[in-house]
Amino acid sequence: MLPPFYYLEDVMRKTMLILPGVFALSFAALAHPPAAIPAYVTTAIHDPARQADAANDARRRLAAVMTFTEVKPGDKVMELVPGSGYWTRVFSAIVGSRGHVYSVWPNEMAKFSAKSYAEWQTLVATPHYANVSLLPQPAADLSTPEPVDVVFTSQNYHDYHDPFMGPVNMPAFDKRVYAVLKPGGLFVIVDHVAPAGSGISDTNTLHRIDPAVVKREVEAAGFVFDGESEALRNPADPHTASVFDKSIRGHTDQFIYRFRKPRS
Repeated sequence: MLPPFYYLEDVMRKTMLILPGVFALSFAALAHPPAAIPAYVTTAIHDPARQADAANDARRRLAAVMTFTEVKPGDKVMELVPGSGYWTRVFSAIVGSRGHVYSVWPNEMAKFSAKSYAEWQTLVATPHYANVSLLPQPAADLSTPEPVDVVFTSQNYHDYHDPFMGPVNMPAFDKRVYAVLKPGGLFVIVDHVAPAGSGISDTNTLHRIDPAVVKREVEAAGFVFDGESEALRNPADPHTASVFDKSIRGHTDQFIYRFRKPRS
C-alpha cells in the first residue's frame, strides 16, 4: 500500500492541473459580460413623446436592441422601411439635435402602405422630430444625402427579395448599403427566422428568411460579421407559420445580425 502522503500529493497535483482551466473559464466569462445599457438609451426610451410605444418595449426588447446597434448621440442613422416609426422615434431621441435619422421608404412599398406613408409625412413635419427626414426612393436605388454611422432594418430585409420590390438585385443593394456607411459603420438586420436551408423560398409566403442567406449576402458585399444578439430569439417558434398567423404574430423567432464596414 502506498503511503498516505502519496495520495495527498497526487490530489494536489491534479488540482493544480485543473485550476488554470477553471480560472481561464472565469476570465473568459468576465471578458464578455452582458452589454450595459447606456444612459442615453434609457433616456431616449423614456421620452414622453414615445408614450404610445411603451407598451411594446418589453416584448420588442427595445433597450437590448438599441444597445446592440451601438447608436449614440450625434450619429447619422439610415432606417430602411420604418413602418410605424417605433424604432425611428427612439433613434431620433438617441442621436439628438447633432444627429439625424434618414427614413427610407421604397416607392414599391409605399404604394401598399398609403396610410402609414401619410402618417410618416405628418411625423417628419412635427417639430419634435426635426432630426428625422423621409427619403422616398426606388428600392434598388438606395442613397443618402451624407454618409451614415448605422444602417438599420427590422423585419424588412426579406422584403427586398420579393416580386413586389422588383425583386431587388441583392448583391448590388448590399453594396449600396456599404457605400452609404462611413468606414467602421454598422449594418444591423433584424428579421424573422425561416427553417435552416430554406434560402429565400419563404420570403414572399411566410415572410421569413434563412439567416445563413442574409449573412452570406451581406458579407459578399465586403462587410465583416460583427456579432449576433439573442434578444429576440424564441425557440418555441416552429418557423413554419406565416409571421402574421395569430399563433405566433408578435412573438416570432428573430435573429439580429450586426455587420461592420472595415475602417480601411
